[in-house]
Amino acid sequence: MVSPNKVFVVDDEESVVSSIRFILESEGYEVESFTDPRDMLDRGRQPLTGCLVTDIRMPGMSGLDMHERLRASGVSLPTIVVTGHGEVTDAVRALKAGCVDFIQKPWSNAVLLECVRSAIRMDQDHRSLREERRGVLERFEQLTRRERQVMAAVVEGRLNKQIASELGLSHKTIEVHRAHVMSKMAAASLAELVRMAVTIEAAAGTEGSAALR
Repeated sequence: MVSPNKVFVVDDEESVVSSIRFILESEGYEVESFTDPRDMLDRGRQPLTGCLVTDIRMPGMSGLDMHERLRASGVSLPTIVVTGHGEVTDAVRALKAGCVDFIQKPWSNAVLLECVRSAIRMDQDHRSLREERRGVLERFEQLTRRERQVMAAVVEGRLNKQIASELGLSHKTIEVHRAHVMSKMAAASLAELVRMAVTIEAAAGTEGSAALR
């Protein structure tokens, strides 16, 4: 079972790894550490939750290169990079590449812990949103073609009689389809159905999924 409070630490210096591990474990975090970025890449082939703390400069492969390879393989752990003096430019580059924060050596325990807490919350929020989106898309897939047409018209603000006229159906039939849409989508209100429609359209744009119509 994956832990939502897990921190992956990657640094080629054993002393740094041990120090970070001690601090985080003292606060109740589960820690998995590596001194070789390639070992973290191998670990990234499995489902991961939590966050990643990595040194930005390491022999063979930088922390940023590792982060980018993880993202390319579908691993989206919030990443905190650790930088030394004079590496602020590298840190800015890391943020532009999708890392969520950076801390400079020598760092304080308080700063490290706050960065990790923030990254863990971010990961949990992102996962909740992904689960919500997955649920919406799965429910949408259960709609018939006609129900999708009715849903599209409803979220555009059309009245039942207008939809009936457009689709060549009776007012009563539209009422039935609309009720089925609300039930199958588990939407408690029109506003909630509209939010779901936005999610579906966004997924269609980014993943090639079926849009409302």
